[in-house]
Amino acid sequence: MTLNGWLQIAIILVTVLLAAVPLGTFMAKVYAGKPTILSPVLGPVERGFYSLAGVDPAREQGWRAYALAMLLFNAAGFALLYGILRLQGFLPINPQGFGGLSPDLAFNTAVSFVTNTNWQSYGGETTMSHFSQMAGLTVQNFLSAATGLALAVALVRGFARSKAGTVGNFWVDMTRSILYILLPLALVTAILLVALGLPQTMLASVDATTLEGAKQTIALGPVASQIAIKQIGTNGGGFFNVNAAHPFENPTALTNFVQVWQMLVISVAVVFAFGRLIGDSRQARALVWVMGLLLVAGIVATYAAESTGTPILHAAGVNPADGNMEGKEVRFGLALSALWAAVTTGLSTGAVNSMHASFTPIGGLIPMFLIQLGEILPGGVGSGLYGILVMAIIAVFVAGLMVGRTPEYLGKKIEAKEVKMAMLAVLILPTAILGFSAVAAVIPQGLAGLLNAGPHGLSEILYAYSSAAGNNGSAFAGLSANSPWYNTTLGLAMLLGRFAYIVPMLAIAGSLAAKTKLETSTGTLPTHGPLFVGLLTGVILILGGLQFFPALALGPIAEQVLMLAGKTF
Repeated sequence: MTLNGWLQIAIILVTVLLAAVPLGTFMAKVYAGKPTILSPVLGPVERGFYSLAGVDPAREQGWRAYALAMLLFNAAGFALLYGILRLQGFLPINPQGFGGLSPDLAFNTAVSFVTNTNWQSYGGETTMSHFSQMAGLTVQNFLSAATGLALAVALVRGFARSKAGTVGNFWVDMTRSILYILLPLALVTAILLVALGLPQTMLASVDATTLEGAKQTIALGPVASQIAIKQIGTNGGGFFNVNAAHPFENPTALTNFVQVWQMLVISVAVVFAFGRLIGDSRQARALVWVMGLLLVAGIVATYAAESTGTPILHAAGVNPADGNMEGKEVRFGLALSALWAAVTTGLSTGAVNSMHASFTPIGGLIPMFLIQLGEILPGGVGSGLYGILVMAIIAVFVAGLMVGRTPEYLGKKIEAKEVKMAMLAVLILPTAILGFSAVAAVIPQGLAGLLNAGPHGLSEILYAYSSAAGNNGSAFAGLSANSPWYNTTLGLAMLLGRFAYIVPMLAIAGSLAAKTKLETSTGTLPTHGPLFVGLLTGVILILGGLQFFPALALGPIAEQVLMLAGKTF
């Protein structure tokens, strides 16, 4: 670890905070329906969409109607994307001449992009036509991110309102998320990425002559536009197979800086917007502290593990000061690889600029565990906020048990219904991750996809289902997941991780909105100070440890012990 590495990490994180605070203020105005700097231009466009769709923006929905609209909209998006992928060979803008995807791969990919997971069991430049990339995948990058933002705002309204029967209008929240937030940021950053060297062309490829005189075909396409929204929307699906390790997706340390900033900025900003919408910015700062502490701890642990290297590398004569550079790009080095790995898994992005399977066992464990914690550090756009608010409900419930008092959070009593719904949501992840992993680890269809045996092979399986259920999308690169078994079961895990979590969360929003907002009393637990920050952090870590430590002990922890003993499986 070097001072230069720490400075690079610190500068990026500080830059994110400096942008997230004003962006959060802007987002709060957008969702409150107040005029913004973009209203004179985008206001008529917004009203035009409502008119065409027959939507009355003043008519709000209860949580059930909101949930039904969300589910039907995403089901339609899945059907459309599935059709595009299956019929790819018959659709326009296909200069590569690619045919349609198989049914199981089309199912997996359509589910993946609709759920904001962007798991890819295919190589983008060898599988997807330009039309599929633009009209299929990029469109869903916008829609899935906007869905997460809309759902987060619905839960925030549950806390902010008193004796209300509605939580907003799904169609209005979706429209505003895209028009005022995602589209402007994606447009500006796409232009910046083009200026920094990312291609944006309709050409399929160019031919080049190598230094040895051989001919090489280099894939091209509309890359910058997809990369911009893949990062802004915490989607993560790469245009190329190796994602952000590809020099056309992420050519320099500067583009790396921009893309890490893109990944973080909305997810952090929406927390500050939450503070504005409930009228208490202290609550937002407390959540940011929890997210920041755990994310920085993950960065430090990953950076330390990769800087130490491995006994095998040392025995081979590799300079210990170089650390473990296996699977990493020289243009990014250890610091920016560790930062990216922790950020992409603390979020729900899943983009990679290095191969997590090549990290040391502990270096690979940290990104996996950050996903398993629920991707709330700071999580995906919108999904991170509603995820940590569910954790906050559990934290105040635990505090209430300790003092024998009905718990409260943000002026709302947390009673049996809210706690039951919160626990139902939280238990989805371990059920999907551990259930599917256990089956895959013992049946021939699951074992056939492994590159490695022993603890590392278990890590490949465990990481895959963690990534799917956590709607992350990154992978331990050794797993060959393009098979009917993995395409189907990973797709089911994605659906559970997204929608089986969302519906209980919306039920909580509806229940809270209907309650009377209480005034703070002497018996109210302060939820904006260090005590609550520590309590919430502890609850997140304890839940994660209880759920996943036994499985992690059989995978990366066992592999670390073997490595330190100089043994392999």
